[in-house]
Amino acid sequence: MDLQRVLEKCGNFGPYQILLLGLYGYTNIVSSLHYFSQTLISFTPSHSCSPPKDFIPGNKTSLLACSIIQYDEDLSPSRDYKCSSWDFERESNYESVTTELEWVCDDAYKLAVGQSFFFIGSALGSIFFGYLADRIGRLPACVLSTLTGASGDFFTSFVGSLPWFSFTRFISGLSMDTQYVLMYILVFEYLSPQHRTFGLNIILGVFYSIGLMISPWMAIWLGNWRSYLWAASLPALGMLLFPVFLHESVEWLLTKGKFDKAVNNLKSVAMFNGRQVDDSVFDEFIKHYREKMNSATKKSSDTFMGMLRTPRLRKFTIILLIKSMIITIAFDILSRNVEGVGISPFHLFSYSGFVVLPGGLTIILFQNKIGRKGMACASLFVGAFITAATGYLVGTLDPANYSVLLGVMVCLARFGAVVAYDAEAQYAAEIIPTSVRGRGVANIHVVGNAFAFFSSYIIYLGTFYKPLPSLLISFLLIIGGCLCLALPETLHKQLPQTLEEGEMFAKGEKWYFFPCFSRKLQSKKSEAQLEAAS
Repeated sequence: MDLQRVLEKCGNFGPYQILLLGLYGYTNIVSSLHYFSQTLISFTPSHSCSPPKDFIPGNKTSLLACSIIQYDEDLSPSRDYKCSSWDFERESNYESVTTELEWVCDDAYKLAVGQSFFFIGSALGSIFFGYLADRIGRLPACVLSTLTGASGDFFTSFVGSLPWFSFTRFISGLSMDTQYVLMYILVFEYLSPQHRTFGLNIILGVFYSIGLMISPWMAIWLGNWRSYLWAASLPALGMLLFPVFLHESVEWLLTKGKFDKAVNNLKSVAMFNGRQVDDSVFDEFIKHYREKMNSATKKSSDTFMGMLRTPRLRKFTIILLIKSMIITIAFDILSRNVEGVGISPFHLFSYSGFVVLPGGLTIILFQNKIGRKGMACASLFVGAFITAATGYLVGTLDPANYSVLLGVMVCLARFGAVVAYDAEAQYAAEIIPTSVRGRGVANIHVVGNAFAFFSSYIIYLGTFYKPLPSLLISFLLIIGGCLCLALPETLHKQLPQTLEEGEMFAKGEKWYFFPCFSRKLQSKKSEAQLEAAS
C-alpha cells in the first residue's frame, strides 16, 4: 500500500487538489511579480542633456543624450559640455530607478552591476532553500523563500546608492524561483498522475501570464518604481496563510520517519475530499513504509560527481550544464529586452507576457509527438532565427514606422524562449539517472541561474549597438541547439535508474535520430514490404 494507492482512496483530484492548484496559481502570480520587478523598475526612456549652469547660448547647439555640443558660425564644433543632468521623456510620467538616480551615460553600468547581484542571490538561494526544505519541510521553506524575496524588493525601494541597491537585489534574488519550485513539488505529489502535466502547465501558463500582463499597468498607475516595489512585494504576505490551508509533503514526512503526521495529513485530505477511508488502509500504509525503511540498509553510492567519471555521462552532463546556462540567460534577456522598438516598453512587456500560455500548450501538444530531443532542438534553432531576425530588424528599420512588426518579433522571440525553457527542464530530468536526479537537476539549475549573472551586462551592450544583445543570444541559441543533437532521445524509453544504466542509455543511437522521422520511415518500410509481398 504505497502513497499513490492511498491517495487514490483519499482522492487525488478532488476539492483539496482544486484548492492546491488555486494556491499554486497564486504562487505563480507572486513569482512573476517578483522576478520581473527588476525589469519594470529599470526602464530607461529617451533622454537628452539639460544645459548646465555655465552654459553660454551659441549660434547652434545640439543637445545629445550624453553631451552638449556648440558650433561656430561655420558649423565647426566650438565647445563640448559633459552632461550633469538630463531631461527624460518619461512614459506616463513614470519615475524609474534610472530616471530618479540618473544612471545613464557614464553611470549606465551601475544598473547592470546592481541587477547582476540578483542572479548571484538566485544561485545561492537555490542551494540554501533547497537545504532548508530538506531540513524543516517543503511548506515552511516555500513560505520563508517567498517572504525573503519580497523583503528584498521592499528594502530596495528605500535605497539610493549602488552598494545598497546591489545588496537588496541580492536579497531579492535569493528566492528567484525556489518559491515556485517548492510549491510545484507539493502540487505534483498530491495530484493524480493523469492530471499533472496538463493541470500544472495550464495553471502555470494562465496565472504566470496574468502576473506578467498586469504588472506594467500597476507600475504606470503607481507612477514610481519605489511604490511599485511596495505593491509587488505585498502579495507575498498572502503566503503566510498557506500553512492554514495546505499540508506538508507526505513524502518528506515519510523520509523523516514521521509516519503519524503523514497519516494525519492523508486523513485530512480524505475528509476535505469527502472520502471515507478505513483505518486498515493507513495501517498497511505505515507498515509498508516502515518495512521499506528497515530494508533500505544498502544506500546508493551514486553521486552527481560520478556522472563526470564515465565518457558518455560526462558528455551528457557537460552539455546539460551548458544548455542550462544558455537557455536561462536567453529567457531572461528576451523577456527583459523590450525597449527601443517604437512601442511603450510597458505595453510591449504586458502584451508579450501572454505568450507564456501558448508556450505551455506547445509543450503539451508537440513534445510527445516529435520527442524531447526534437522539441528542445526545434525551440532553440527556431528561437535563434527569430531572435537574429529581430536584432537585424531593430538595427535596420525605423521603430517609429515599423513598431508593430518589431513588437510582434519581440513577442515571437519571447515565445521561443518560454518553449525552450520549459522543454529543457523536463528533458534534463529524464536524461539524468534516478539515483542522482534530484541533486543533478538542482545543480544544473543552480549553474544556469549563476550564469544569468551576465544577462544585465549583455543588455548593457545595447547601449553601444542596439541589435547586439539579440545577435549574441541568437549565436548562443544556435550553439545550444547543436549541442542538443548530441543528447539521446528519451521518449517512450525506460529511463536510467543508476549511473551504470545512464552510461549505457541509448548507446548506438545516431545524432540525427528523431522519433517522428523514424516512425514515418518505419511506416514507409512496412508499406514497401506489404507491396512486395502482394
